[in-house]
Amino acid sequence: MAQISELDLQNLRHLIGDCENSYCKMTAYANDATDPKVKQFFKDAATSATNNKKQLMEFLN
Repeated sequence: MAQISELDLQNLRHLIGDCENSYCKMTAYANDATDPKVKQFFKDAATSATNNKKQLMEFLN
């Protein structure tokens, strides 16, 4: 794998942190939601944030 720059590494760190933050918020919103459709929407968003984080982490391997 090619070397990534310090700036790219910092950007990845921020993006990964944002995904983790989104996951936590979406999970909390899903837990608080009473409407099943809204609950599922937030669960799906949390899953998407986790998948995005995993994809970003692959750049670090």
